[in-house]
Amino acid sequence: MKEEVRLNATEDQQPGWFLPSNGSSNSLYLSEAPPPLPLNPWDVVLCVSGTIISCENAIVVAIIFYTPAFRTPMFLLIGSLATADLLAGLGLIFHFAFVYCIQSQVVNLITVGLLVCSFTASVGSLLAITIDRYLSLYNALTYYSERTVTRTYIMLIITWGVSICFGLLPVMGWNCLKDDSTCSIVKPLTKNNLIILSISFFMVFAMMLQLYVQICKIVCRHAQQIALQRHFLATSHYVTTRKGISTLAVILGTFASCWLPFAIYCLLGDYTYPALYTYMTILPATYNSMINPVIYAFRNQEIQKVLWTICCGCISSTMPFRSRSPSDV
Repeated sequence: MKEEVRLNATEDQQPGWFLPSNGSSNSLYLSEAPPPLPLNPWDVVLCVSGTIISCENAIVVAIIFYTPAFRTPMFLLIGSLATADLLAGLGLIFHFAFVYCIQSQVVNLITVGLLVCSFTASVGSLLAITIDRYLSLYNALTYYSERTVTRTYIMLIITWGVSICFGLLPVMGWNCLKDDSTCSIVKPLTKNNLIILSISFFMVFAMMLQLYVQICKIVCRHAQQIALQRHFLATSHYVTTRKGISTLAVILGTFASCWLPFAIYCLLGDYTYPALYTYMTILPATYNSMINPVIYAFRNQEIQKVLWTICCGCISSTMPFRSRSPSDV
């Protein structure tokens, strides 16, 4: 019987995250895998993605940590996002190694908890950055105050506190290892667990959408006021407004295109669905952690200066940084 299961896994090219349960389960399996397993291309792609994600975000974390000028609320939130994405990338690498090499159920439960925690913290940090950007425009005169610093720490504590709680759930026993009928498309997470995570995502997405709509209104109003004060032409006002709205659309559109397919599939799918569907939706979600450093860190002029200094020393490390608002990032 054991040889038959292994033969079926080989013929169907089941990856390390998938394990047939009585010949019927095709859901993403994050707890264990029977040796030997054929190397699945999807798992390799996820591992490579995790490596790229880790390298990108490790650079951002190192720059923010070792640069005293980057102790402002804006960079603390960017650092939180980079840390969460770094842990997500490491989680993808560790999971690949544990599935194909170590194959320990306990260790893989810890790995899945790390992935849940890190991706939750990544989405939560994006919401915190959006709130910070909105407040920097809405309360521009009082933004650079102690209240902003306090608010930033509160958002970070809430974000990571909730994320750690979600990550501990499968480790502390809320998993489907003893009952396959309760499994979701991502084993060993239960269907109810994944539904809660998906609903939480939709709530975060709705809040971000509302905040970015308000940001667009503020940007348009400010651009119109500046155009009137400086006697700009209508075309200049149009170009400035369109540029700001386009930037916000790219940010929100990237986030939605990466996470919405997986979030919707988590609500509609179950463990009997083909494994291919899970891979096709979870891979874009991981790409969001790959794109985040480009959008929120590498586009920042201060971070670019530090990168140039590290790479070629063409800019003096003592060069003063110009303080910027989160709305400029």
